[in-house]
Amino acid sequence: MNLGSPESTEVKDVKRYLDEFLMDPRVIDYPWLSRLLLVKGIITPFRAAKSAKAYKTIWTSEGSPLIVITRQLQLALQQQISEPVEIAMRYGSLTPDKAFNALLKKEPGLEEVIAVPLYPHYAMSSYETAVEHARGAHKSGKYTFKLQFVKPFYDDALYLAALADRVSPYLSWTHDHILFSYHGIPARHIHRDDPKAVKTCLALNGTECVTVNPTNKNCYRRQVITTAKMLMQRLNVPPDKYSISFQSRLGKGWLEPFTDKRLEEMPAEGIKKLLILCPAFVSDCLETLEEIEERGKEIFTKAGGESFKMIPCLNDHPSWVAALKGWIEQLKNGNKEMLLIQ
Repeated sequence: MNLGSPESTEVKDVKRYLDEFLMDPRVIDYPWLSRLLLVKGIITPFRAAKSAKAYKTIWTSEGSPLIVITRQLQLALQQQISEPVEIAMRYGSLTPDKAFNALLKKEPGLEEVIAVPLYPHYAMSSYETAVEHARGAHKSGKYTFKLQFVKPFYDDALYLAALADRVSPYLSWTHDHILFSYHGIPARHIHRDDPKAVKTCLALNGTECVTVNPTNKNCYRRQVITTAKMLMQRLNVPPDKYSISFQSRLGKGWLEPFTDKRLEEMPAEGIKKLLILCPAFVSDCLETLEEIEERGKEIFTKAGGESFKMIPCLNDHPSWVAALKGWIEQLKNGNKEMLLIQ
């Protein structure tokens, strides 16, 4: 399961996609009427044309990069395993029920489906909404097979090994610094049960949580920091050579520091040659190809940067395919630790 994409770069299709995406209460967690007025009265009427223009800069002859790459991953994995593989999206026309029905055609006696939300880190606006969407389709379709989910894999050894294999060739590029740009979320999303912790979280401004406890076990911020730290340790990159920022903000109170602001500031700090990666995404998409590789590079170079290289997402990298295959083998051998507790 991946995020999804507009059907085309036409404004009407982008508007339809944005309406579905932004009306999700796990994306914009306002009461329904407030969300409706904000999304359909303010955001999409003004944003659809701008987003359509952005999509046109990355659209391929085969269609949306995210959809194309996810299909490539599906095909690569299918060549490695005997179990049938289908894809679904949280938003758009590639719905979970279509994937379920396609699986049933291949396996009429299907007893169990393992869904892999392609989000390494837990957030209500990504991983959680994908899970609940698939559960809803499973329930409403009255399917008899069991549906289970692979839990967030931000610290999984196979995932980190794949990420290391993706990143390591780029370390030979001359660079002053490595920036991890993660998708931003409102701080309130990670402290729904402890609103008082929001101020503390924002005050950390990119530094690591002091302690790990049951209340921050599913904290998105803690998990993205953990991924960066564990990956850099694998690659023997010292802590002073990398940092973390958050992109794609939609309003106030979002996790800091902001990627666009850091890209403006870094050249003045002596960081003129930058490597940047976006591990919140496993597939390159609008947020990586247009927001970072195009606009991010422009911001950095205008501020005095000399070299800017975005490391591609995992996409259909052989090590990523091997990681997915490895999880399937573990499940077949009875290891259920990687599954989300129902």
